[in-house]
Formats: sequence, C-alpha cells, structure tokens
Amino acid sequence: MTSDAPVGARPPAGKTFFGHPRALSTLFLTEMWERFSFYGMRAILVLYLTAAVADGGLGIGESSANAVYGTYNAMVYLMALPGGWVADRLIGARRSVLWGGVVIAAGHYVMAIPTGWSVFAGMTLIVLGTGLLKPNISTMVGDLYERDSPRRDAGFSIFYMGINLGAFIAPLITGFLGEKINWHLGFGAAAVGMTFGVIQYVAGRRNLGDAGAAPADPLLGADRRRALTRVGVATAVVLVVLLVLLLVGWFTVDTVVNLLTVVTVLVTVAYFARILTDREISDTERSRMKAYVWLFVFAASFWLIYDQAGSVLNIFAADRTDRNVGGFTFPASWLQSVNPILIIIGAPLAAWLWLKLGHRVSTPTKFAVGLVLNGLSFVLMAAAAQAAVGGDLVSPWWLVAVYAIQVAGELSLSPVGLSATTKLAPVKYASQMLGLWFLATAVGDAIGGQVARLADSWSQATYFLTFGLASVVLGLAAVMFTRQIRGLMAGIH
Repeated sequence: MTSDAPVGARPPAGKTFFGHPRALSTLFLTEMWERFSFYGMRAILVLYLTAAVADGGLGIGESSANAVYGTYNAMVYLMALPGGWVADRLIGARRSVLWGGVVIAAGHYVMAIPTGWSVFAGMTLIVLGTGLLKPNISTMVGDLYERDSPRRDAGFSIFYMGINLGAFIAPLITGFLGEKINWHLGFGAAAVGMTFGVIQYVAGRRNLGDAGAAPADPLLGADRRRALTRVGVATAVVLVVLLVLLLVGWFTVDTVVNLLTVVTVLVTVAYFARILTDREISDTERSRMKAYVWLFVFAASFWLIYDQAGSVLNIFAADRTDRNVGGFTFPASWLQSVNPILIIIGAPLAAWLWLKLGHRVSTPTKFAVGLVLNGLSFVLMAAAAQAAVGGDLVSPWWLVAVYAIQVAGELSLSPVGLSATTKLAPVKYASQMLGLWFLATAVGDAIGGQVARLADSWSQATYFLTFGLASVVLGLAAVMFTRQIRGLMAGIH
C-alpha cells in the first residue's frame, strides 16, 4: 500500500532557509563541504595519474587513467546502494551521513601522504564513505516535503546549489596547490574541506529534529545477525578474489577496472529485478518502478557523456587549450570550476521555472531535454577538437561554451531525477532508491570510463561527434515515449 506522506520524520518548525525548512541549511552546508572534497580531488586526479614520475605523478597512460577515473566515480555511486541499505535497515540516515563524512575525510588524508600507494588506498576509503553519506543526505532532503509537492523540485534545486558551491571553490584551491606546488598538498586541501563538513553537520544537528534518526525498516534480532553475517561473508569473498588476482599476477589497474565495470552493470540488473519481483510492493509501486527503469537508462546515458569533464575534457584542457593570461598559465583544473558556477547561477532560475510550470512539463520530458543538450555539447566539442588538429592551442572559451550547454542539460535532469526518485520510490525501499538513482551515475561512469579509451584510438573530433549525436538521437526517442512513461508513473508527475 502506498502513502503520500513523506518518508521519515519532519524536522522541527521554526526559521526558514530561503523559504524552505531550516533543516535544509544544515544538509546544504554538509553537502557543500563533501562536494568540495570530492570535486577538489577529482579535478586533479587524472592530471596526477598521467603526470610524469619526474613531475610527481604516477606516469599512467591516458587510456588507463581515463578508465580509472570513470571506475572510481562508478564505485563512489555504486556504494550508495549498500549505504542506503545500512541506513534503512541498521543505523538510520542521520548516523550514516555522520560516519560517511568521517571515513571520507580519512580517505583524503591518506591521499595526502606523498607515496604512490596512498592514492588508491585513499580512493577506497572515499568510495566507502561516500556510499554512506550521499544517498542518505538526499533522502533527508526529500523528507522535508510532501511526496508530490511542487515545492519539492525547488527544494532539491536549492540543495543542488550547495553541491555546486563546493564544486566551484574546490578546483581553484586544490588545482593551484596540486598543479603548481605538490599533488598531495592538493589532496590534503580536500581533506580539510571534508573535516569542516563533519564539524558543521554535528553543530547543526539540532535543526534536524527526528529526521533520519531511526532506520525506516530496521532489522532486529535473528534477521539482523543473519544480515551482518552475509555482509561479512561478501566482504571475505571480495578480499579472496583480490588476493587470487594478486597471486596469479592479474592484479593490475586495467584488470581491476574491467572487473569493477562488469560488477556495476550486473548489480544494477540484479537490483532492479529484485525490486520488480518483490511481492511486498503494490501494483502501483511496481508500475512506477517500470517507469523508473526508463528514467534510469536516460540518466545513465547522460552521465556517460557528462562526467567525462574530469577525464577526457580535463586532459584536453591541459594539452590543447591556451591557458596563458597576462603571462600566467592558469591550472587546467581551474576550468573544472566553470560548470558549478554556471549551475549556481542557473539553479535558482531552474527552481523558479519548475515551480512556475508545476505539472505542465513532465519528468520524462525534462529528461529528454537534458539528453539532447548533453549531446549538443559534444557536437560543439567535436568542432573544438577539429580546431586543435595539428597541435594548435584553442581558446578555453570552447570548453566554457561546452560546459554551459551541459549545465542547461544537467538542470533539466539531475535535480529533477533526485526528486522523481523520492516520489516514485516504493515505501519499503526509501533510502535504497536514492542509492539506485546514484547507481545510474555509476553505470554511466563505468561504461563511460571504458568508452573514453576510444579517445586514444579515434580522432578526437570523431569521438566527440559520434557520442554527441547518439545522445541527441536518444533524447528525441525519449520524447516519443513520454506519454507511455507518464502512464506507468501512476499519478506522479
């Protein structure tokens, strides 16, 4: 049986935050610092991996570095599934966010250690911590509104501003420290940012009331012990597999990346099958989940292209753009701040637009617009790549224009997708559904990391044009299926 009540408890009434519940400010600032750490590290990761050993980097080839980057992003979002389960069944969203922040900070501090092994060890901790924090903080935002309230999209758009405020500031600091002084100093700055986030979250917890304090569907007694045993066995199996790969000499960067890509896709298929065949969800919830499968495919396709900003486009910025301004060559990673500052500008406009339009523009239509715009950005990037043929350096304004188009697409799809996920979620899978939404990013990034290998063997113009046109075609196809998807959504707009 479905309910139109929000999942979880309401925070206490009182002062508002831009006309929204005061609790949104605590979650806004926590997410801002978490994204500062994430995007700060991400802005210099591929550049560090591909930098020569003599320059303090690891000297990994571009093809492998792009795949590592894509797979790392995929793992960050894949772990949102177990992170949502931990909150739903064991410790609640509030404690999951707290412990996730602590583990993320620890991971960045490990990456700040000036040795080669520290980067991969630190990324592992960040993956685990983000899995706990990311889906559950978004679930708590959803708890602040009625399930089908038009204000819900506006609230998520404001929350999205926090994400991008951190993402804007981070590359300017970590990029300068990493590229101009020392890579590990840049990673250390990300660690300090996440530390601020944890402190702020603890200080602002009084605003949250009972929201996220208890698991939505707690495991008790024997069920709890059985679940923890299964988690222990699964962890042991993963460690054994890694040990076997190490002993037989297959424990290489490419082997692990390929294995994790396959795991990401298989987990996605298995998780959708589990929800759709669960007899405890109603027919209406099952219909909504069928609609969500379509939205998931559209979102994964969007992120496959979009998240190459930190890999293929970042390397293009480093090698193919003229970054000299008044005798100062600014870090390539600074261009990673263009995207979030445009979102900061555009998010309030998007929040106003969705509130103004209400239910007149459906969620599937917004997704279709996002796909078309994302594809057009890569078509423009193909022109930039063609202009750089022969070794000429092109203006960074090419990338600025590409990011501007992508931002318009992102604001049509990403905050709307977060909101749609909380509205379409079966009650039983509240936090886990947010994990499933982030799994769309995981699938897109995992496949995108493999696709990015083609940038080495194809001409860059061909590479960008091929995938840009593919996204445009998919977006136009999505428009054709809008009516059918809306029917499956069973009253949710």
